[in-house]
Amino acid sequence: MTLKVYTSLLLLFLVNSVWTRTVRQVYDELDPEHWSHYTSECPRECFCPPSFPNALYCDNKGLKEIPVIPARIWYLYLQNNLIETVSEKPFVNATHLRWINLNKNKITNSGIESGVLSKLKRLLYLFLEDNELEEVPAPLPVGLEQLRLARNKISRIPEGVFSNLENLTMLDLHHNSLLDSALQSDTFQGLNNLMQLNIAKNSLKKMPSSIPANTLQLFLDNNSIEVIPENYFSAIPKVTFLRLNYNKLSDDGIPPNGFNVSSILDLQLSHNQLTKIPPFNVHLEHLHLDHNRIKSVNGTQICPVSIAIAEDYGLYGNTPRLRYLRLDGNEIQPPIPLDIMICFRLLQAVVI
Repeated sequence: MTLKVYTSLLLLFLVNSVWTRTVRQVYDELDPEHWSHYTSECPRECFCPPSFPNALYCDNKGLKEIPVIPARIWYLYLQNNLIETVSEKPFVNATHLRWINLNKNKITNSGIESGVLSKLKRLLYLFLEDNELEEVPAPLPVGLEQLRLARNKISRIPEGVFSNLENLTMLDLHHNSLLDSALQSDTFQGLNNLMQLNIAKNSLKKMPSSIPANTLQLFLDNNSIEVIPENYFSAIPKVTFLRLNYNKLSDDGIPPNGFNVSSILDLQLSHNQLTKIPPFNVHLEHLHLDHNRIKSVNGTQICPVSIAIAEDYGLYGNTPRLRYLRLDGNEIQPPIPLDIMICFRLLQAVVI
């Protein structure tokens, strides 16, 4: 289980470098005689590296509009400009685009021409962070794998905007203005292969409903969530990394076995209002509980198995896997109780 999860996450996090490395290996062998042709096609505001002719670098140029994109371009870098509109004209010949970075511009929803994004049939990665969007742009390319919309002003998610995005693995909506009402029961419908969902730093007061079942990473930090519904994680049985730091969770807001979920390997509950350690599963490896209101720790009470079983190394399947425990910022005084060490034999670090 753990090996499969980490393999999937490795693919998710390193996919960008793999793409770049593969393309570079191919185009480093191009005949130099073709370089002058590529240079002549290059918009004069941008940079077209001869050794990487499928990339167009137009970042940090003070551009107010998107230049005409040559047909050969796969990777388009337009971040850190003053672009307000995304129209169809610059992309007429750019039918092979895989990657567009439009971070840190001044793009609004009204500035995106209707249908311009969905016509980019081969687009896999779309970056629109740090703009002035008020809702998720629609329609989107059906083959999209990553959509990054962090640090906008998004408060609305159009109905059905994600319904055809079966290939999407990462959706980043953190640091926007989403309320609970913006996340309906069918908002994420169609995201059958989603692995990472980031809705941190919004204005949520409750856990979002109908999270895609295959989600591995769920980030909900910096909201105002007070309650974990009973059996909430049974609908997302593969969730591995769960971040709920900087919320308003108290002991009463967590069901008795709310976090006793075998798939969760990394649980982060820092900066909440907990006075005791909630029960967790034997498979948990990293637990962050710093800056709560916890006054004491009883290893016998928090041990996922009985201390007698924990002492028996022969029963590895039942041995608690906890390796990292963070408790600083509470009211706990050292030393670390002996029963903590007896229970968690694999523990490598405790921060008090």
